[in-house]
Amino acid sequence: MTGGLFRLITAVLTILGSMTLLPAVAHAQTDESGTPKFLKLTLDAVAPGTVTTGSDPKLTVSGTVTNIGDRVVDDVSVRIQRAAAVEAPSGLRSSLRLDQVNYEVTGPFQDVAPQLSPGQRKQFSVSIALRAGSEASLGLTDPGVYPLLLNVNGEPAYGTQARLDDARFLLPVLGLPGTDETNPPVATPPEASPVATTMIWPLADRPRMVAGKPGSVNGQAELLDDELAASVGKGGRLEQLVAALESVVPAPGKDKGVAGSVCIAIDPDLVSTVQTMTRGYRVLASPSDPSGATREGTGAANAQAWLDRLRALAGSMCTVALPFAQVDMSALAAVNDPELSARALIAPADVVDSILGTQSLRGVSLPDAGSIDDPAGRLLREHGYGTAVLAGSAVSGDGSPADTDNALTTAPTTLAPDVVVGGEQAVPDVVRVPGVSVEPPAGAAAGTDPALRVTTFDIWSATALAAVGSNPPTPSFTPSKVRFDVTNDSRAARLQDALGAMAWGALNPSPDRPRSQLLMPPQQWGASREEGIALLKQVELLTRNNLASPRAFADLVTQAPDPQPFALEYLPRAAQDAAPERFIEPVHAQGARVTELMRALVELPESELTPHAFLTPAREDLLRALSLSDRRADNDTLADLHAQRRIDQATRELDTMFASVSVLPPGGVYTLASEQSPLLLVARNELPVAIRVMFRIEAPAETNITDIGEQLLPPSGTRSFQIPTEVSDSRKLVIPIALTTPDGIALGDATSVSVRSNAYGQALAIITGCAAILLLLLAGRRLLRRFRGQPDPADEGFAPETVERAGRLRRARQKLRGQ
Repeated sequence: MTGGLFRLITAVLTILGSMTLLPAVAHAQTDESGTPKFLKLTLDAVAPGTVTTGSDPKLTVSGTVTNIGDRVVDDVSVRIQRAAAVEAPSGLRSSLRLDQVNYEVTGPFQDVAPQLSPGQRKQFSVSIALRAGSEASLGLTDPGVYPLLLNVNGEPAYGTQARLDDARFLLPVLGLPGTDETNPPVATPPEASPVATTMIWPLADRPRMVAGKPGSVNGQAELLDDELAASVGKGGRLEQLVAALESVVPAPGKDKGVAGSVCIAIDPDLVSTVQTMTRGYRVLASPSDPSGATREGTGAANAQAWLDRLRALAGSMCTVALPFAQVDMSALAAVNDPELSARALIAPADVVDSILGTQSLRGVSLPDAGSIDDPAGRLLREHGYGTAVLAGSAVSGDGSPADTDNALTTAPTTLAPDVVVGGEQAVPDVVRVPGVSVEPPAGAAAGTDPALRVTTFDIWSATALAAVGSNPPTPSFTPSKVRFDVTNDSRAARLQDALGAMAWGALNPSPDRPRSQLLMPPQQWGASREEGIALLKQVELLTRNNLASPRAFADLVTQAPDPQPFALEYLPRAAQDAAPERFIEPVHAQGARVTELMRALVELPESELTPHAFLTPAREDLLRALSLSDRRADNDTLADLHAQRRIDQATRELDTMFASVSVLPPGGVYTLASEQSPLLLVARNELPVAIRVMFRIEAPAETNITDIGEQLLPPSGTRSFQIPTEVSDSRKLVIPIALTTPDGIALGDATSVSVRSNAYGQALAIITGCAAILLLLLAGRRLLRRFRGQPDPADEGFAPETVERAGRLRRARQKLRGQ
C-alpha cells in the first residue's frame, strides 16, 4: 500500500469520525477572494506588548490554530515575520494589508501539531529573539513601530504544503534591551521630546428607552431590553470601562499622573436611563412589539452601584457631556428646531452634572461622527459652543480638501508598500474656522471670538482605538483604501495595533507635526477592563520613557488656535453614515407639535408634574431617532427600522395628547329658554397637566355668540362653561364647536351642538301688541255704554231678571266697599 493511498484512507476515516465532534462543519469556509480556508489562526497574547530597554530580549507570541475546513491538515507549523518600521501614520493601518512577501525578515517554522482534524484546535507559543545574535531573530536595530505577521503553514488532504492563514499586528518598540556587552540597550532617540497626551474615555450606549411614553410622576419607565442591566453589571461593557478608569485614580493627595490626561465623555441619555433604572423599570417582552407585554427589569441594583462608582470618578476627574444620544449634528441642524437643538446641546451638561454631582467642562462639543458640515458648526456656535472636537481630516486649510481619498470605494484585499492612502496631512491641535461664525450674544465677554474653533485628533490612532474590544466599528473618517473588517483579527491583535498607534507619534518626531496627540476612541466603545488598563498603562509607559507628558483636556481646548484660517470638510463617508434625509421632515413636524403643545400647557403650584417633565420624553424620542448609534455598519437597515419606529411611536403619542383635550358632545337637541339664554358646554382635559384653551365656534348668521377668550382646563378633569348666546330664529340650528390652543392649534375632535330657541322674535311682539290694543278698545266700549245706560250687545241672550240680579249684586258690592 503506497503512502498516498494510506493518507487518503486515514483522511476519510478521520473525517467520518469527526462528524460527531463538529457536525456543523459541512463545507470549507472561504476567504475574501473565495479561496477555501482550512485553518484559522488566532493571536492570543504578545509578550512584551511594548518593547523597552528593560524588556525580555525575546518576543513570545501565543495563539490558537483551528481547523475550520472539511479536510485533515497535516504538518501544521508557524513562524514570525517582520516588515520594515512604519514610516508614515497611514502605515499604522495600511501595513496590516501588505502582502506577506513584504514581511521580509522571517523566523524559522516551529511545529504546532502533526495533524489537525476538522473542528480540532491547538494552542501554541513561539519565541524569537528581538535583536540579531547567534540565533534566529527579528533583527531589530532601532526603536519604532513594526508590523509583524504570524504565518501558519500546513498540508490539507489532497493538497500540498502551503500558507493557510496569518495574523498581523503591530509591535511598538520604545527601546531595545541589551543582549551582551557588544549589544548594549538602545534607547529612544534624544530628539523625541515628550508628546503632550490627552485621552477621551467615552461612556455611551445605544438608546434603550421605549418611545411614546410621556413623563409621569409615579409611572415606571420602559426599556426595549435588559441589556443595559448586564452592561452596567459585573463584567459588563460599561462596568469594565469604569473599572479600568478606577485602576489609574490616584490616592488623595497624590499626583494625578495618567488620570490627569483622561477626560470622561458621558452621554446624558445613558446616565439618565441608568438613573431611571434605579427606581424600578419594565422591559418589553419582545423589543419588536413596543406596545406589547412587559416584565420587571432586573438591573436596579446594578444601575445604582454603577452610578455610585461613576460619581466617585467624576468627582476627581475631568468630565464632558456628549450630545444627547449620539445625535447626528448635521441632521439636527437640518431639522432646524430650536427646542430640539436646545435639548440635544444645552441640556446634556446640566443632566450629567445633576446626576453625577460634578461640574463638567462646558462649551466643548464632541460630535459622534468626527465630521460636521457648516450648518452643524453654526448650530453649535449659536448654542454657546466655542469648540468642536473633530478628526484632523475633517478640516482643511488653504481652501483645499483635507482628505480627497475618503471616497466611497471598496478597500482592496492587499496594499502595496508605497500606496497613497490619504489623511497624511499634519493638522494643528486647534484651528479657527472663520467661515462658521455667529455674533456673540449680549453680555458676552469682551473679545469673544465669533468663529468656531476645532480641536483636532489623529485619525490613525482613533481608527486603531475603535478596533479595540467587542463589536468594533470602522469610523467614518477612516480613508476608504484602509477600510476593512477588523473582526477577522483577534482582540489581542487589535489591542497591539492600538498600542502601536499610540506610540508612533512619540517615536517619529517631525518638524511639521505637533508634539501632541488627542486619543479619541469611538463613543460606543467595547474595550474590556484588561484592554482599557493596557491602553492607560501605555500612556504611563510612554511617560516613564520620556516620550509623553499627561495633558488635561481643558488645557488642550483652551490653546490659542493656529493663525491660518481653516474650513470644515464634511467627509463623504460621514454623510453616508448619517441619519437618512427622509427622517428630517417628520422629526421637524413632530418637534413643532411638541412646541405648540408646550406653549399651551400651564404649570400649577399644586401639581407635581410640570409641562416640561411631561413633554421632554417626546423631544428625546425624536433625538434618539437621529442617533448615529449602530450606523457604522455597511448595512444600516436595523438602525433605520429602530429610527422609524421611534418616529411612529412619538407621532402616535402626540396624536393621543392632542385628542385628549376636547368638548363633550351634548347629545340630542339643546333647547334655549329664551333668545338670550347662554349655551352650556363641558370641556374635558385628560392630560395630567393643565392647559389653556379657546373655543372655536362657527356661529350661524341667525346667532350671535360671545367669545369668552382664553380658558384654563384643570389636569385630568372637566369644566363647564356658559357661552353668552343670542338666537333670532326658532328653527333648529347646528353650531360647530371645537377647542384650540391660544395659538389656534386644533385640540381633540370637533363636535356640533343642535340648538332650538323658544323665542318668536318680531312676530311675537306684534301679535302681543295688537292683542293688548284690542283688549283696551273692548273694555272701553263696554264702560262707555254702561255709563250711558245703554244695554251692551254683549249681554244679549241673557234673561232680564238675570241681568237685574246681576245689577243689584254689583250695586251691593259697591255699597259695601263704600262703607
